[in-house]
Formats: sequence, structure tokens, C-alpha cells
Amino acid sequence: MAQSANNIIMNMDSVEGATPPADMSIEETRAERKLKLAAAYRAFGKFGFDEGVAGHITVRDPEYLDHFWVNPMGQSFKQMKVSDLLCVNHKAEIVEGNGLLNGAAFTIHSQIHMAHPRVTAAAHSHSLYGKAWSSLGRPLDPITQDACAFYEDHAVFDDFTGVVLDNNEGERIARALGDKKAAILQNHGLLTVGESVDEAAWWFITMERSCQAQLLAEAAGQPKLIDPRHASSTRETVGSALAGWFSFQPIFHVIMAEQPDLAN
Repeated sequence: MAQSANNIIMNMDSVEGATPPADMSIEETRAERKLKLAAAYRAFGKFGFDEGVAGHITVRDPEYLDHFWVNPMGQSFKQMKVSDLLCVNHKAEIVEGNGLLNGAAFTIHSQIHMAHPRVTAAAHSHSLYGKAWSSLGRPLDPITQDACAFYEDHAVFDDFTGVVLDNNEGERIARALGDKKAAILQNHGLLTVGESVDEAAWWFITMERSCQAQLLAEAAGQPKLIDPRHASSTRETVGSALAGWFSFQPIFHVIMAEQPDLAN
């Protein structure tokens, strides 16, 4: 008897190739994380999430847990390569790679990685719809199936004081995030986290689109909210760590096919 679509979604972990890599060595894990990080930057560039030198995605090093990999300031997302990435410790020291360290990137991401051992990767950028929605200082509503991924699983940081260059500001953002997968930084933009680069990148992509959808819906009228019970059950399906990882795979494969030089 054929499985229902819901069962197929819920049983992705039973499908070969449908789960994140496991049982890799430290070196293999590091290489995989750096490749996914470079691909995520290319994807963000492709989707127009770059804004000058603003925006950053980081991934924790699998061996040195107080180190993370990040883009050098001034390098285009659209041209990011694995060899361009910087390895930075929590003292703001560049221990591998060449280039400038973005002060805001360090301040935000170092505090998140220090405060939340569960976070492997984090993404933040000044995407158009995310920063437009952030100006409202409101959480997203469950008005679509996709938006339900964030139902009761994102925070609003409502204390904008300028460019985040002070560690206290980074600490406050990390506290506001708590155990959620995302935060709306009021008057600033979106921040998403995950157990993998794939997950953090996908949450950012779909959160940006959810902001766009709600802005469009509210411009047209009064959106109908999904019932809380159904919003919660939908989040369990589309908002899990596995769903986030899996949803990024088509984007990753397209980017790799179109721009294989990113692996250099």
C-alpha cells in the first residue's frame, strides 16, 4: 500500500541520502562544513541577500569548539570560495585564512556560539523583506504552511542601538534568541541558527520569503491565521532540524552544478 505524503515527509531519515552525513572524521567534517558554508554564501548572493559588506554566515569548527569559520569582510558572497574563509577564535584572532574580520560578524556570532553549544551555524543578513518586516518589531504570524516553521520558535530583539560592535549587544542578542531557531532583530534584519549550515541557511531563506509573504498579504487585506493547534503540528513537520537540512539540499546541488569553483 502506498505511503501517504505526510508519512514520506516524516520518514525522510529512513531514505538513503536523505539525512546529514554521519560518522565522518574531524577533517572530513571540517571540509564538509566549509564547503556548505561557501555554498550558502553563493546561494545568499544568488538570492540577493548581500548588501555591501553587511551580512555573515558562520559555522563552528568541529575540533576547536571555540573557533568558527566566517567570510572575510569585503569579499562578495557571489564569489566566495572555500579557500577564502577565515577561521576565528572567540578572542577575535584570525587563526587561519587571509582578510579582514567584520567586527559586527564577530560580535554577533561569537556571542551566539559561546552562549549556545547547540548552535553549529548561524546566518544573518540585511535582506530586503527581512529588514522591512523587522521595522515593525513583530513576530511572524502563522499565515502560511511555510511560516509555521517559525510558530512559537522565533524571538524579537527589540533593542536596536546601532551597528553591533559591542560585546554587550551581542550578548543581548544571544539571550533574546534563547532556544529558538531564529530572531527578528528590530530595525536590523533576520538571524537564524541551526545544527548545520544547511539548516541555518534554509531557515534564513524561508524566513525571508515568509516576511515577504506577510508583507504582501497585509498590503492586500487581513490575513487569516492558522489555528494554533494546526500551526504547532505543522511546525513539527516543516520546522524540524532534519526538514531544515533536507530543504537546503536542492539549493546546494544547484549551486554546486552552476558554480563548482566555490570548492577551490
